Amino acid sequence: MSRICFFDTKPYDKIYFDMFKDKFGFEIDYFEPKLNADTAIMARGYEVVVAFVNDTIDAKTIDILYNEGVRLIAMRCAGYNNIDFKAAYNKIHVVRVPAYSPYAVAEHAMALLLTLNRKIHRAYNRTKEHNFSLNGLTGFDLYGKTMGVIGTGKIGRVFVDICKGFGMKVLAYDPYPVKDAGINYVDLDELCRESDLISLHCPLTKETKHMINKDTIQQMKKGIYIINTSRGALIDSEALLNAIKEEQVGGAVLDVYEEETEFFYEDLSGEIIKDDILSGLISMPNVIVTSHQAFLTREALNKIAEITLQNIKDYSDNAGLANEICYQCIKLNNCEKTDKNRCF
Repeated sequence: MSRICFFDTKPYDKIYFDMFKDKFGFEIDYFEPKLNADTAIMARGYEVVVAFVNDTIDAKTIDILYNEGVRLIAMRCAGYNNIDFKAAYNKIHVVRVPAYSPYAVAEHAMALLLTLNRKIHRAYNRTKEHNFSLNGLTGFDLYGKTMGVIGTGKIGRVFVDICKGFGMKVLAYDPYPVKDAGINYVDLDELCRESDLISLHCPLTKETKHMINKDTIQQMKKGIYIINTSRGALIDSEALLNAIKEEQVGGAVLDVYEEETEFFYEDLSGEIIKDDILSGLISMPNVIVTSHQAFLTREALNKIAEITLQNIKDYSDNAGLANEICYQCIKLNNCEKTDKNRCF
């Protein structure tokens, strides 16, 4: 059996990967630490490493992995902005799970919005203390409101459908519009001006980093609600916090945060959070933060494990890597794959 080195292991990871490992003929050694330059030495003797979105896969980490014999990084997620692809190119192949359950993420985005709008979290805490007052729990109808959706990939399109099910009007922005999708596309400035709520469903790139910032927030309607279940750095968090204090932003629900790596997925309940912006956001009565959990459904975890292990099997079988990403692909847009359908 081929042996796999698995970083940043959580109990649910082990459950679902163990369900599939025998089917693919792999042994998996699970490590709790995140992958970074300090822990990469743990991959000595392994050819394959399974990593996650909050691992730090920079040039130094990649050099250590390569020197220890690693030739494949299998991301068990869709995102890959934490990888130095230039350093990995011609050394280590990188594969990912491009889609696992768009419904999981889109449904979580709507769940967060409904919770904040109808103050369900506050009502739950009140009734636990036998406080049945309705004061301060007033929300608003979603019906007839305009939702601005930034990014119309698989998740964004599912979210559009959910919003339409609530009777909302939908405006969308995407530099690569989906043809014949029945979606009303506008430019980003118009979306910011006309939307009552805005939800982010796009990847993090140099072009999209801090696309929600002080200037774009000022273009929005006073009292705008902002939803982010995509990548934390799409939003300038300090600008968002200030806009909430100034009441320009009426509410925000965040499943991601741009400096989340040190905090999310960990139990820090007995510690002081040394991040004033994150602490400030969490303290706001009109903000809900969840710990990057939008993907966390049984269906998504099944798919993540199965596709990740299939990616590894394709590599082991010297077959084409359908889900490979590389420096040439994402930076130069002229990747000439080999006859085995690999980037190098």
